[in-house]
Amino acid sequence: MHVVTYGHPAGLEVPDDIVHVAAGVWARAAARRDNRSEPGTSVVEKAVAGVRRRLVLEGSVILVARDDDAVVGFALGAPTPSAWELYYLAVDPDAWGRGVAGVLLAAVDDHAGFVGRDQLELWVIDDNSRAAAVYERAGWVTTDDLVTDATSGRRERRMVRRLP
Repeated sequence: MHVVTYGHPAGLEVPDDIVHVAAGVWARAAARRDNRSEPGTSVVEKAVAGVRRRLVLEGSVILVARDDDAVVGFALGAPTPSAWELYYLAVDPDAWGRGVAGVLLAAVDDHAGFVGRDQLELWVIDDNSRAAAVYERAGWVTTDDLVTDATSGRRERRMVRRLP
């Protein structure tokens, strides 16, 4: 498995097919997480819009995990004035349990350090215990900060990580 970084700091433009594949991974993973059926085209297109919304942020990158030639997961984030924020981390459900999230989170650490950020942050759906456990195993710490996502209406909890 290897990770390819796309975005301005990496010097590689993000191809449109990568945006669509990543959004499909996100939609399938969210459907499996929420015990819903496979997502239709409209759900994937909504995810495409969300990925594109984050990719226009200054310094944003998308890190794509590939196993052989197949995309098995991705992470998307950008620097903020005080940290590097992880907006998306998704693994194709067919690749769950194969260490993809850990590989992506290590690549996130490397990239954040490369752009001079030693503090990382993310917001995880509060009842997504599977994701929270993945982050905790990678050294992320849960905070007491909670928000309600304006789009989904779900509660999200802030997690942070300081690089060594």
